[in-house]
Amino acid sequence: MSKLAGKVALVTGASKGIGAGIAKALAAEGAAVVVNYASSRDGADAVVAQIESAGGRAVAVKGDVSSAADAKAIVDAAVSRFGRLDVLVNNSGVYEFAPLEAITEEHFHRQFNVNVLGLLLVTQAAAAHLGEGASIINIGSVVSRIVPPASAVYTATKSAVNGITGVLARELGPRKIRVNAVNPGIVETEGTHTAGFIGSEFESGAVAQTPLGRIGQPKDIASIVAFLASDDSYWLTGEELYAAGGMR
Repeated sequence: MSKLAGKVALVTGASKGIGAGIAKALAAEGAAVVVNYASSRDGADAVVAQIESAGGRAVAVKGDVSSAADAKAIVDAAVSRFGRLDVLVNNSGVYEFAPLEAITEEHFHRQFNVNVLGLLLVTQAAAAHLGEGASIINIGSVVSRIVPPASAVYTATKSAVNGITGVLARELGPRKIRVNAVNPGIVETEGTHTAGFIGSEFESGAVAQTPLGRIGQPKDIASIVAFLASDDSYWLTGEELYAAGGMR
């Protein structure tokens, strides 16, 4: 039997990249999946179509996670469409690198609003619907461990994700709701291609620091998330898992 049969999962920022890979992996394990997107309707529809063509169930739901009203609407849509909510993957995130002298209020708030406030708002809305055995998976980043130059704000947001994970694991543990974080290394996605990371010195430098000798693919992260979403990880909560091929 599929590990997530009968469960409903919400994946934020799932129209492309790591989020899309996670949505498809959860569906492959039997979950009905809500594919959240902020702007790429075509991307979200494509993910839904791929899930449905493989025999799964999915729906695309638009919403800006950094808006309390939208966060609640996304969760409400999941419950309205599928009748329950068992798994929340807080994957929505933005990144922008800048050295200290180039940091602005806009640079700071754009990343914190999505990466940190958005995670809190969606989790707050979802918590009202999550029951015993539910799983929350927060997507952080290896930057919280390797702290690269020119990433002060982005690294701060992802360090906050790890901190929040520990706090919420304690808060929600009495309800038997698990909260864990997955911190990917550099992963080949539309975003890392657009940012110019793929094929650059940045990529070759990352590979040189990675014992397993390559950068990640969305499926490398998705399989770990699927494990954390399933009952196989019932004794894990408050954990920060680094999915980065050993990069330190």
